[in-house]
Amino acid sequence: MNQSISIRRRLLLQLLLVAILLSGLLYLSVRTVADSAVERTQDSILGAATIAIAEELRGGEEGVAVDIPYTAFSMLGSIGQDRVFYRITIGDETVTGYDELALPTEPLNGLTPLFYDDAYRGLLVRAAAVERSVLVNGKALPVRVIVAQTRTSQETIVASLAERAALLGIGFFVIAVGLSLLTARLVVKPVSSLVEAVGRRGPQDLRPVQRPVPRELVPLVTALNGFMSRLSVALSRTETFIAEAAHHIRTPLATLRAQAEIALRQTENEEARQTIRSMIRSVDTSARSAGQMLEHAAVVFRSDQRADEQIDLSLLVEDITESYEPSAEMKGVRLVCLPHAQDITVDADRILLEAALRNLIDNAIKYTPKDGLVEVSVISADGFARLEVKDSGRGLFGAQAAQLTGRFQRGANVEDVVGSGLGLTIVKEVARSLNGRFEIVEREEGGTCAALYVPLRSR
Repeated sequence: MNQSISIRRRLLLQLLLVAILLSGLLYLSVRTVADSAVERTQDSILGAATIAIAEELRGGEEGVAVDIPYTAFSMLGSIGQDRVFYRITIGDETVTGYDELALPTEPLNGLTPLFYDDAYRGLLVRAAAVERSVLVNGKALPVRVIVAQTRTSQETIVASLAERAALLGIGFFVIAVGLSLLTARLVVKPVSSLVEAVGRRGPQDLRPVQRPVPRELVPLVTALNGFMSRLSVALSRTETFIAEAAHHIRTPLATLRAQAEIALRQTENEEARQTIRSMIRSVDTSARSAGQMLEHAAVVFRSDQRADEQIDLSLLVEDITESYEPSAEMKGVRLVCLPHAQDITVDADRILLEAALRNLIDNAIKYTPKDGLVEVSVISADGFARLEVKDSGRGLFGAQAAQLTGRFQRGANVEDVVGSGLGLTIVKEVARSLNGRFEIVEREEGGTCAALYVPLRSR
């Protein structure tokens, strides 16, 4: 399955990109508004100072009297330490001020200030110009007043506001990151909750998902329930087929074995007897495989529909061990159920436990040579009941437990012993279904020790 970016990470990245974009827009907006506001404020003061100078102009017989008021320059000095330049002209002739200060290129409208930017003496200045008529010798002359101021204070104020805007944008981004993480978590939480609910199920639990989910996840849950329903039907049909196949195979095999034994007794031809013995062996192998396939199918089916009950494990072990004593005696193996100090009780499915214990004892007897010993015991340890079957047989021959518990897997040293490779698989399935575990190890003195752990009954 191809690995792709998670929904949570994708959503988080999208939210962070939006946060970065909004933070940038916030910074630009604050910077633009601050720049515009500072410029309008400075223009207002610059215009007021220019008008104040223009209103103090007086005409007379000798010319224009200029009396620059102190308040004009004090207003300009109130917002910073900028340099101020002025120029008063009649026509193109400078009455007073700085001759190099540029005149406005647009026509003036009385005492309404005209603002423009210019460069003067290598400095960027902001200028305001007004015009008024002054009577000189009875003649009205247009007098222009131009006041310019450097923009250092404005740039300083704008830079300070821009810095604050940047801090505001960063703060907004940090908050947006936290909110994005929270939003991504809340959006994905229903999906994670659904995954957790499904993940807690066992591999055989195919019940429909009944957990309430958001409307957007309803199609997913519906599709999942439909899939599990179809899978459950398919598994049920498969189990039924295996059970019926095993059942229908066992009966003719039993008949065939009986006929072969009769033929073995009636013939005296050694070559024919060898052939019949080989046939009986094959029939036994097939019958055993069919029986264990049937039992395995029953265990798998039962795992999904457990009927737990309170079981005295000590008594169950004694009963099953006693039922195998005739088989052990026929092979010349001594089967012993070791005494236990106390009653051990578990809540489990009796059929599953019996299937596991039967397979453990049957395997131990099957692989233990004549005059060997098989010991069956049950003890409690660390919250588990430990069903232990020890034999004095061939051992594991270097095989690992994971290899021996696989379906139809057998050790390399047991080719001459009838078996299907399903016995330990059944025990492992039972351990998984009962929330326990299964271990099989080689004993130092020879043989193996197989242990099935089942949780003890909670008091």
